[in-house]
Amino acid sequence: MEVLVYLIPISLILGVLGLGAFVWTLRSRQYDDPDGDSQRILSDQYDDRPKQD
Repeated sequence: MEVLVYLIPISLILGVLGLGAFVWTLRSRQYDDPDGDSQRILSDQYDDRPKQD
């Protein structure tokens, strides 16, 4: 049970680091791709159906 004294703080620190990394990627706009979205909606290249020959 004394191992929990080490594991709980380590897991909390890793969780906060992961959350911080996620927030940093959101603020640096790494998930935004408005040009790509506008091109993909007009293109048939990435269609859900298999190609019909």
